[in-house]
Amino acid sequence: MVSDDVYPGWEEIYRDNVERVYRIMFAKVGNRPDAEDLTAEVFMAALRPLRVSASVGEVRAYLVATARTVLAAHWRRTLGVAVTTLDEDSAQTMFTTVGAPAGPSALDSPARAEAILAALPDRYARILRLRFLEACTLREAADELGITVGNAKVLQHRALRQAARLGDEMTT
Repeated sequence: MVSDDVYPGWEEIYRDNVERVYRIMFAKVGNRPDAEDLTAEVFMAALRPLRVSASVGEVRAYLVATARTVLAAHWRRTLGVAVTTLDEDSAQTMFTTVGAPAGPSALDSPARAEAILAALPDRYARILRLRFLEACTLREAADELGITVGNAKVLQHRALRQAARLGDEMTT
C-alpha cells in the first residue's frame, strides 16, 4: 500500500494513479482507445524524469503536468492545433477524491453530449459520433460519410470547434 508521504516504488505510483490519469484523458478525448493510449503516453513520458523519492503530492502534480503536455500534443497531432487545456481545479479534484467521477459534470456528461450533438448540424454530429462515440478511425469515418480523409479532418475540426462553443454556451 502507498504511504502518506512517499511511494515505495514505481509500481505503486502507477497503481495509485493510472485510473485517475485515465479519467482525465477520457474526460478530454471522449473515447476509450485514445484515453488508454494517452494514459500510457503519460506514464512513459514520466518514467525517466519522475523521481520515486518525490512526495505523493509532487508525483501527482507532475503527472497532471505531463498529462497536460501529452493531451496538447495529441490535439496538435489530431487537429493541427492545441485546442485543450487541463483545468487545474478539476485535475486536482481527480487526484484527491478516490473513486469520484471525472469532474463535477461527469454524471450528466452523456446527456450533455447528446444535447450538444442534437444542436449541431447533421454532418457535424455524424462525424463526431463516428469518431468519438463509435471510435472509428478517420479513414473509417470518411468512408462512412462518403468523403475524403482530408475533408473528414476539416469536418471534424469544424464540428469540434462548434461543439466547444455550444458546450460553453450551455454552461454559462
